Amino acid sequence: MIANAVFRTWTHEASRAEAAPVFPDGCRDVLIIRQPGERVRVELTRLDLRPRHVALPAGVRLTGYRLRPGAGLSERVLKAVSASPGDAEAILHNEAPAPGELDEIIHALTAPGATPGSVARELGVSARSVQRRLRALHLPPPDYWRLLARARHAASCLKTMALSDAAFESGFSDQAHMTREFVRWFGVTPARARRHALVLDLLCQPALGNWTGEQISTR
Repeated sequence: MIANAVFRTWTHEASRAEAAPVFPDGCRDVLIIRQPGERVRVELTRLDLRPRHVALPAGVRLTGYRLRPGAGLSERVLKAVSASPGDAEAILHNEAPAPGELDEIIHALTAPGATPGSVARELGVSARSVQRRLRALHLPPPDYWRLLARARHAASCLKTMALSDAAFESGFSDQAHMTREFVRWFGVTPARARRHALVLDLLCQPALGNWTGEQISTR
């Protein structure tokens, strides 16, 4: 995956038909979909609230541009990418929204021990104002960002820590609490995720909580 302040680029090619897992990560992706014998398609993914699988036919090639956590894309920019998929990177670099108030809100919600109330105080607004701001942008409520970031942090801890230590480091009350949240967000237990390198690698890709490459502690 190639890093960029505005987006991160990734690619995937299905050598045979597969059901690719997709996990909530707080990000939208601009997808350039190239399938043999078909016209190139461009899609903007939604924010996932739960894990899912996507059926990929053999031979399909995906180029993804993962936008910053919470970031979207205007219809005008998406149409520009659709009209010229080969120029997608340049278009997104020039036209994608720059970091702003939304980034401050989301970053604050992933800080250690963050609550909607503490975030509101840090930003100098009311908790209702934070909720209204997210709602106005058609984004999930504060707890989505806070709790998903905590679960993603736990996933990163699994690479080097025992399950109980990962739970403590990530701010869960105990290992059972972490397991419940893992199943809620990712559809697997922490133990199973750790046994499957592909799943764990997907959960640790740069997105909510570690966009800059530094995982934010949510303890």
